[in-house]
Amino acid sequence: MQMQIITLRASPSAHRLVPPLASASSSNLSAGRCFLLRPSHSRCRRPRSLRASASLEQEVKERADSPSPSAGASSQATRRDVRNIAIVAHVDHGKTTLVDSMLRQSKVFRDNQVVQERIMDSNDLERERGITILSKNTSITYKGTKINIIDTPGHSDFGGEVERVLNMVEGILLVVDSVEGPMPQTRFVLKKALEFGHAVVVVVNKVDRPIARPEFVVNSTFELFIELNATDEQCDFQTVYAIGLKGKAGISADNLADDLGPLFEAILRCIPEPRIEKDGALQMLVTSTEYDEHKGRIAIGRLHAGELKRGMEVKVCTPDDACRIGKIGELFVYENFGRVPVESVSAGDICAVCGINDIMIGETIADKVSGTALPTIKIEEPTVRMSFSINTSPFVGKEGKFVTSRNLRDRLYRELERNLAMKVEDGETADTFLVSGRGTLHLTILIENMRREGYEFMIGPPKVINKTVNGKLLEPYEIAAIEVPEEYMGSVVELLGKRRGQMLDMEASGPEGTSLLKYKVPTRGLIGLRNAILTASRGRAILNTIFDSYGPWAGDISSRDQGSLVAFEGGSTTSYACVNAQERGILFVKPGQDIYKGQIVGIHQRPGDLALNVCKKKAATNVRSNKETTVVLDEPLSYSLDDCIEYIQEDELVEVTPESIRMSKNPKISKKKNN
Repeated sequence: MQMQIITLRASPSAHRLVPPLASASSSNLSAGRCFLLRPSHSRCRRPRSLRASASLEQEVKERADSPSPSAGASSQATRRDVRNIAIVAHVDHGKTTLVDSMLRQSKVFRDNQVVQERIMDSNDLERERGITILSKNTSITYKGTKINIIDTPGHSDFGGEVERVLNMVEGILLVVDSVEGPMPQTRFVLKKALEFGHAVVVVVNKVDRPIARPEFVVNSTFELFIELNATDEQCDFQTVYAIGLKGKAGISADNLADDLGPLFEAILRCIPEPRIEKDGALQMLVTSTEYDEHKGRIAIGRLHAGELKRGMEVKVCTPDDACRIGKIGELFVYENFGRVPVESVSAGDICAVCGINDIMIGETIADKVSGTALPTIKIEEPTVRMSFSINTSPFVGKEGKFVTSRNLRDRLYRELERNLAMKVEDGETADTFLVSGRGTLHLTILIENMRREGYEFMIGPPKVINKTVNGKLLEPYEIAAIEVPEEYMGSVVELLGKRRGQMLDMEASGPEGTSLLKYKVPTRGLIGLRNAILTASRGRAILNTIFDSYGPWAGDISSRDQGSLVAFEGGSTTSYACVNAQERGILFVKPGQDIYKGQIVGIHQRPGDLALNVCKKKAATNVRSNKETTVVLDEPLSYSLDDCIEYIQEDELVEVTPESIRMSKNPKISKKKNN
């Protein structure tokens, strides 16, 4: 039999004799993991469907049967009837749509049941914005095996959600667009998964796109694995090609099955079974929490050891050995698209627990007698800070129900119970709070949820969180990937240069005439950049960012070249005044709108602010004109909450109410300037 010598990256000195892949029998495909042997000098990834090596089966089996160092005296086992996976991807690469198809094909819904698109995006904001914000659990059953699925956010600002749920799974489905390939968020979530040692199944989605380039995408993904120092087992990922919207998948991009069967088979074949301590002391790490009006707080996590029963008394432990006694009120597991009450849950499954109303994320539900805490969840530090304060405008209390500092404090600190990536500190005054998050979008989602709940408050401009190390000032840097048509590339490069961006790479992208620019930019320089790039590219550029590291202070950055138009008198705006005001810039207001003194009513066409009167009325005279001059008012500029937060500068605020979003000058800073 022909023999082949390969060198594994993890141990350069070890040489193993193995038969070639072509000789692997089909019976070997059900081995615990998928391996593809590759020469150590190869930098090209070719998709293959046969992923087993007969000579490595014994090694995999021994590794699966060997006890974990943390097992102690308890027995180790695997649950062959369960798989726990998380679906991760860059934003808009189609993971939620893929989950929809998986649920439909698993007969979760009745044949006559009306099912909306993006089933997992149940939050109103998720549906409006078309993004996943909160991770969600569901499960399906395939050939007698229960597959717990966790749908995760794709935007880097919600990376804290991804970091939490990776504690509950043994493997991930990495969904990659067949044209764009690995993007910044792909790198982030993959790095976290590889650090946990999880197995990875790569799903190349949207292969039906006319400009799809699946082979390039697979090779780019393989290069990314190598850059992230993945092990040889992890680099040997199974590739599945899919059309999530149509519910089709296959092991070849040119030969897709009529359903997602090949994807389900890959999950069963390549994702390891949960390793459990069947006879060990009860341990469950709380990874997420929800709130129900009738059941109270619900703790969600994976049971690592022992058995959890309804009504049993348990110990709630923290890493600092501070424990308390609690009782399990109700117990649920995830089946199909909902929670199902059960009497007991075995180790290895994901479950939801009710009855412990003060439980927090990162705590451990353990055995009452001999239970110990599991390592807590570590989340990366926030990089952006904003000030929240009570509404001080003349219109305070007209639209909102919660306007006091006590209301604001309670709501912000309540958010910390679920949002581990966020921090809240008291500000300089009793009615001001400093809220830190992973990015402006992370904080904007909180603001939007609060205003829909009836809160009124003021928001200050976002500021980056700097560090001082060895006497040197460091600031956060991010990697920005910009897809832009070549005709607008010059304008975009100029914008990034002004914001202290350093070009890392430039290459032709998938669509014809489109380039992909990669920059390392200070986080300060990214604030307000999205709108500037959209303006420079006539709305055709796509900007994606991901936190990279802390680096030296880059110097002063000018983020806005134009000033604001500020109302120096309150009242109702008039057409006569707006006609004169629009000659000075672009207005945010229209005739008949109530405003107050100090409110920002437009963008000045020149640097510096300009105070004007947009409530002025035309004087009535006895002189009759032959014909009134017809003047057409320009359509006012409508800014969303995200746009307003990116627009404001140091001396400006955003007023947020359930019905309105206004910008104004900060009276405290204005007084300091005048004095």
